[in-house]
Amino acid sequence: MTDILIVEDNKEISDVLCDFLRAENYTVSTAESGEKALSLYEKYGARLIVLDIMLPGMDGFSVCSKIREQSNTPILIVSSKTAKDDKLNGLILGADDYIEKPYDIDILLAKIAGIFKRRYALDEISMGSLKIDKAGKKVSKNDVPLNMTSKEFELLLLLAENKGKTLKKEYIFNTIWGSDSISETQTLTVHIKWLRKKIEDDPKNPEHILTVWGVGYKFV
Repeated sequence: MTDILIVEDNKEISDVLCDFLRAENYTVSTAESGEKALSLYEKYGARLIVLDIMLPGMDGFSVCSKIREQSNTPILIVSSKTAKDDKLNGLILGADDYIEKPYDIDILLAKIAGIFKRRYALDEISMGSLKIDKAGKKVSKNDVPLNMTSKEFELLLLLAENKGKTLKKEYIFNTIWGSDSISETQTLTVHIKWLRKKIEDDPKNPEHILTVWGVGYKFV
């Protein structure tokens, strides 16, 4: 999964921001349009999206709305649209922050670092009897370690980090296995079944990993 997806149609701005972010050891992908941004996001995922509003074709507001339909991935809007209504619209649609152009690169980097610290720096996710040790890549239930494969762990972590959000099957599969994987989407169904056997009290009536029929899965 990419750390940061930059959605910006101005190549000069995009290239400069990429250089600064990569110097901070982030992995970065870029998209010059809303359509390409959604395609990249669905295939590879991202831990943070830096999103311009004025884009060719689909604008940034539409991109933000589409992403919020399936994920709570942090979205940082960076735009030259400075009107109050534009800022409110972005925040109402689900953006985590809204920064005006031109911006101070140090402030932007600080905001990005803050988002990563708040969202991803915690080494452990605790949900009732279930604990996920992100750094150690371990899971326990009632303090009893659970034996998990790397893919099972990645899948559970993705679902847990998007708690309450319905994730599409295609998004989950592409994020965990990659769009170029020779595996089939049935692999996801099998891994969900295995996870339920390990973390649910009653795997046939799951309380945590729920199926949203015709769409995907949701962790509650």
